[in-house]
Amino acid sequence: MATSYVPRSGLESMRLSIPTTALWLGGTTVLALLALYFIGIDQGAVSIFGDDMHVHEFVHDARHFLGYPCH
Repeated sequence: MATSYVPRSGLESMRLSIPTTALWLGGTTVLALLALYFIGIDQGAVSIFGDDMHVHEFVHDARHFLGYPCH
């Protein structure tokens, strides 16, 4: 009598409901869009925060690393 061995990682999979999955997807989308705005679009002069350049200078190196031109 041969038995097959199925290795297990010891971790059980999570079962998420549709509303929970939608909430996670929506939250991730909002955070991704905020990151895209602050790193890729916020230029200081056209910033929704006015003429303040703090956000631009904070993400300046990340902009160049990701290939966004800024000056």
